[in-house]
Amino acid sequence: MYFYKMVKKMKCIIATLIFILNVCYSFNAVFSQNLERLTYNNPNLLVDLKVGLRGWPLPMDYNENGLTDLVVVCTDTPYDGAYLFTNLGKNDSISGLPIFSSAKRLGDAKKHLRPINRLDRAANVSISYINGEPIVMTAGQQFPDFKNTVFENPEQLPISKAFHGFDRINVRANQWKYVDFDGNGILDLIVGIGYWGEYRGGKYDKNGQWTGGPLRGHVYLFNNNGTNEHPVYETPRRLKTTDGTYIDVFGWPMPMFEDFTGDGRLDLICGEFRDGFTFYKNVGTRRVPLYAPGRPFTYKDQRQRIDLTMVIPVAFDFTGDGYIDLIVGDEAGRIALMKHTGVVVDNQPVFLPPQFFRQKAFEVNFGVLATPVGFDWNGNGRDDIITGNSAGQIAFIENLGGFPPKWAAPELLTAGGEVIRIMAGPNGSIQGPSEEKWGYTNLSIADWNQDDLPDLIVNSIWGKIIWYQNIGTRNEPKLIAAKPVVVEWEKETPKPAWNWWNPEGKNLVTQWRTTPIATDWTGNGLTDLIVLDHEGYLALFRRTKKDGKVVLLSGERAFRLEGESSPLRLNDENFGGSGRRKLSIVDFDGDGLSDLLLDDENAIFYKNIGKENEVTVFRDMGPLDSRKLTGHSTSPTTIDLNKDKIPELLIGGEDGYFYYSKNPFNK
Repeated sequence: MYFYKMVKKMKCIIATLIFILNVCYSFNAVFSQNLERLTYNNPNLLVDLKVGLRGWPLPMDYNENGLTDLVVVCTDTPYDGAYLFTNLGKNDSISGLPIFSSAKRLGDAKKHLRPINRLDRAANVSISYINGEPIVMTAGQQFPDFKNTVFENPEQLPISKAFHGFDRINVRANQWKYVDFDGNGILDLIVGIGYWGEYRGGKYDKNGQWTGGPLRGHVYLFNNNGTNEHPVYETPRRLKTTDGTYIDVFGWPMPMFEDFTGDGRLDLICGEFRDGFTFYKNVGTRRVPLYAPGRPFTYKDQRQRIDLTMVIPVAFDFTGDGYIDLIVGDEAGRIALMKHTGVVVDNQPVFLPPQFFRQKAFEVNFGVLATPVGFDWNGNGRDDIITGNSAGQIAFIENLGGFPPKWAAPELLTAGGEVIRIMAGPNGSIQGPSEEKWGYTNLSIADWNQDDLPDLIVNSIWGKIIWYQNIGTRNEPKLIAAKPVVVEWEKETPKPAWNWWNPEGKNLVTQWRTTPIATDWTGNGLTDLIVLDHEGYLALFRRTKKDGKVVLLSGERAFRLEGESSPLRLNDENFGGSGRRKLSIVDFDGDGLSDLLLDDENAIFYKNIGKENEVTVFRDMGPLDSRKLTGHSTSPTTIDLNKDKIPELLIGGEDGYFYYSKNPFNK
């Protein structure tokens, strides 16, 4: 009898599992791979030349027609690859620089360019010009047939790419390049190493001072005692300056040895992880180089910087005037020219500020880690895109009509007459001063002050929730300077435990890089706020009227997942692992209840199944697509592009592009 009961019980369990698998199969059949990048559909439009997260430029005459093309390498997810931008032989009327084609993918990159460690997603690709021919290299290998095979057929060099002896996890740059260092006609090797060992583990003290060390950027020389055909490399040595100190920049050195001052000697220029350049003048000879202490680039008495972070420069005479220019990539995947003016002041070359190359518009994008919201910003009946990015900017991408829509180029929004740019500064990022140029703007759009005009509610790298009031009209929005979102706290103003600084007054401070959703959740006609609280729980901050004034009440942990008794906690990590969640609230399946879309490899659908004891319960329905869009995080929203009043899925990718699909419930 016992055996019979056990068999019967097992049959029930198996039947239940089969039912669950069938349900899952049906669900996955609905949510198949449908996400595709939005395209501009605007053939006359020019936009910044761009790939995904981090662009590694390789200038070369790829099609051998006498014009310099740009090959740009990206190892981002999902934009991985080597891309060709063909020089079209026409100049942009604004910048005077050549116009390039849209990107043509030449082949894979990431699977051939193994990262140094799991934290590093850098391509570490460089280019050397030997007798006018481009040689593409990465750590420990070269690709002599790059134009034909891209990264498929590497040649290993007789040196370990881990020669430096640093602990592997803390090396975040490993950049190799050929150079005839001492002018004897034999190619030596130069390697730039970015080391984070002293930096990691640091934090801010109570006064906002960083307790860790800096990033390090070392430059090594492998002298070749053999021949170009059969190299014999000496033990590497770190290069020093004439004052006896090692060459050392703030990470990510990208060393370039060229005659930048026109005296026949090879000088050195290094980039860095943040945004600057350092020049080391060769005060020795061509055969016996000696390098003076480094000096930062300047232009008109101001330090030269690129707009974003992660300087990826290549020394190359792009203009053909005999002076070595710099072709510079950045974190957003854009490529700029810093033209050598031909002027040398105080033994230092003078370069013009960066000018970004432009391409024929193809796929819609804005920086990297784009955080879009679909919204009719100018009140003309068409849903536009308002989006933040990692740089701390916010842009308006106008829908010009039609279906599929025609899109305008991103337009940076201003507030109080100044372009919106939120940045961490020297101590605003949990992860230290290396991130001072980042902002990570996340936003929603709602009428926050009940004047029938849409305002912006914004979070960022700081975790401070602010809002930009719209004082314009419905058709011509105009934003004024940011104001803090203030809460009528029942107790002391809370903050994340790891923040070194305290909120001012009753200002709302929560976890960094998370979306603040402004919406009338309670249905009382006032705009509430739903956002992660200081401990990572999804919280409802209700709006109500008190003494005739609209106030925002303390957060309630009013959400949970089906089958769980505790409140919905979207992140239980601390310090740099905290926050980071992007979300959108919308009735996605058309049942009259507001659902939750969350970041993941694409987007997760949390279905609203009703309330229990005033707590909204969500059912985890899994991902909405099978396509992987992220190495950091995505940012899901909805948009109605075909004007059928059914929300369609729009996801901002790590690569800064926008991925669109129809609503799977729209049958």
